[in-house]
Amino acid sequence: MTGTWDRPRVGVSSCLLGEEVRFNGGHKRCRFLTDELAPHVDWVPCCPEVSIGLGTPREPIRLTADGRLVNHGGTADHTVSMAALPLPPEDLDGYVFKAKSPSCGIRAVPRYGAGGSPVGPGGPGLYAARVLARFPLLAVEDEGRLNDAALREAFAERIFAAARLRGLLSRPWTPRHLVGFHTRHKLQLLAHDPARYRAAGRTVAAGGPAVAYRDLFLAAMATPATRGRNANALQHAYSRIGRELDRPRRADLLARIEAYRRGEEPLSVPVALLAHYASRFPWLAEQTYLRPFPPGLRLRHSV
Repeated sequence: MTGTWDRPRVGVSSCLLGEEVRFNGGHKRCRFLTDELAPHVDWVPCCPEVSIGLGTPREPIRLTADGRLVNHGGTADHTVSMAALPLPPEDLDGYVFKAKSPSCGIRAVPRYGAGGSPVGPGGPGLYAARVLARFPLLAVEDEGRLNDAALREAFAERIFAAARLRGLLSRPWTPRHLVGFHTRHKLQLLAHDPARYRAAGRTVAAGGPAVAYRDLFLAAMATPATRGRNANALQHAYSRIGRELDRPRRADLLARIEAYRRGEEPLSVPVALLAHYASRFPWLAEQTYLRPFPPGLRLRHSV
């Protein structure tokens, strides 16, 4: 298993990194981002409101029921400026937005009617909506959802997988390199989306364009892994190495996989067993499923 990782390039709302760009002159530092994730990624920070020329501090802005971005006093309309703001670069592997922001929120941002009261179910902020529409396969979260251990792991898994593929395709490569990449990601893709794993495999085998493989790969990783598919991926790994293990080790590994399937043990337990045996099995040792992100992130223990 490799001990190095391609560093993801991750867009982020500047206030989440501690930059004092909020309407009140403050910030919304997210400790997971600044203390845990930062050593492993390259940030691409942006505050859309500052980028369109709004000062700090400034009068708060909000979205109207008809989708306009205005100040609370209703005297300034920033819709056109926000719609014209350049989008982030194409080579991002993920994005973390500020929750509930009228520019950066990705869900449930209130819309306000003429009387000043919220109307309707809400939706994404104006800038975030443009990013989501332009990059539908980009791994995107807000800092509030990253407090959930499972969502935090899923986001980390996606950005590091995307970075590995970007790293491969940004260097001189041949179809053989892409075959090797697909092989190393077999267990990881099976845990997310077996159908797209097979479709991506057919694309590689046929020598299809890299962009077609990239889209299938990113779409597969965007499909949430489930306990059942994780257990099936673990079972597949067992089928590849089981005959080479003695009976007690086979029984122990199978028991751990089934305990995980029943929800009695976290995923980290059977994965740790497979990682222990990996030195004996080159195919298994190369599987990204065993180490999908730097171990310093301390994920997978609650999944």
